[in-house]
Amino acid sequence: MPGVSARGLSYGERRQLAVNLTRVLELYRPILDAYIIEFFTDNLWGTLPCSWQEALDGLDPPQLATLLLGMPGEGEVVRYRSVWPLTLLALKSTACALAFTRTPGFQTPSEFLENPSQSSRLTAPFRKHVKPKKQHEIRRLGEGHLSRFMSLGLGLMVKSIEGDQRLVERAQRLDQQLLQVLAKVEKRNPRVVQRGRCLPHHVVKWVDPIDLCEELLLPLESTQHGGTRLLLTGLHACGDLSVALLRHFCCCPEVVALASVGCCYMKLSDPGGYPLSQWVAGLPGYELPYRLREGACHALEEYAERLQKARPDLRTHCYRAALETVIRHACPELQRPGVQGIPRVHELKIEEYVQRGLQRVGLDPQLPLNLAALQAHEAQENRVVAFFSLALLMAPLVETLILLDRLLYLQEQGFHAELLPIFSPELSPRNMVLVATKMPLGQAFSALETEDS
Repeated sequence: MPGVSARGLSYGERRQLAVNLTRVLELYRPILDAYIIEFFTDNLWGTLPCSWQEALDGLDPPQLATLLLGMPGEGEVVRYRSVWPLTLLALKSTACALAFTRTPGFQTPSEFLENPSQSSRLTAPFRKHVKPKKQHEIRRLGEGHLSRFMSLGLGLMVKSIEGDQRLVERAQRLDQQLLQVLAKVEKRNPRVVQRGRCLPHHVVKWVDPIDLCEELLLPLESTQHGGTRLLLTGLHACGDLSVALLRHFCCCPEVVALASVGCCYMKLSDPGGYPLSQWVAGLPGYELPYRLREGACHALEEYAERLQKARPDLRTHCYRAALETVIRHACPELQRPGVQGIPRVHELKIEEYVQRGLQRVGLDPQLPLNLAALQAHEAQENRVVAFFSLALLMAPLVETLILLDRLLYLQEQGFHAELLPIFSPELSPRNMVLVATKMPLGQAFSALETEDS
């Protein structure tokens, strides 16, 4: 979807954008704060204005992708079958106008044109154990795989922080495997691989979002000229880790640059993780409860593609909402329990899905079912998809406010900062990198936006 570029806004315009975002999110908070699995138990469809119900009712998934999410198919013209209420059209336009653009300066990454599973811009040793999504991210930003590429691929001194001992041990094994492969390649052709590479230094450590971590700042080796200069980088730094990187950048003179791609906004501490900036903290309606932050992590482009293709797995939300009605009838105190993934949902009858779901939450799968009621729920599948699409339309506004708050926080401290969409959103939904320095870098930020940088 189109949107506004953070690079095109002045500091004052960024603050005004935060004002506008909080106003819009406060106005439509009931939609964003709803759980789709409560579609039937809480009559979510009935909470929408009647005019919205009339406009959305009966639309099939491809029509929702085109008319609501604004993603028409190739060569397709948007045609409304009826006159939509101005309030719904205004929401659609507002969601588009206020969200940061997620479109990078390139279309389909050229590195996957020949083979969608293998990046042509990473050599074979650096593609091993790495999915296409991560290959793209490593090549563009360029955890374990990022530190491995930066150290063994680029020859940089790297310290990698990870809280899980098992993941650290696995990363160390992969480091050794890659080092052996590179040694074989170099033996065959010494010009292919540069000498002098060092393994990344892995540290098992949980980083607090507020307190500084001395282990993170200890240099790998002493320098002879001018002290230590550190770059902090996090490729999809989960929850509070993104916040910790920002605080370390601001507080520590050794850290001169930051490149951070956040994720898992629902795991941010409250307070402490959001808001960070004084400006956003002073705005009425700035609060973003768990449900809003969790919704901001959904993959808008991937869901729109599912809509366009009318994929049968879209019915999962409808089935799960129907299951919730059965769960609450059988056990009223059990609300919104987690249900382990049920494979191939689209091939199941709704009563089969409900029986398997009951078993997964510890209830008797042979409970008597009201088949007529379940089938009536199933008939509302398109309504469930429409409500979820409506919430997803506004999800980028939540992510924009979170990222804008971080951008303003850095600027309030007097640092130079930009937000750039550098990954393909189809491959990597969280594709905005927050880049900050302690001195102007001229064209360096612009260079990051091109595919060949």
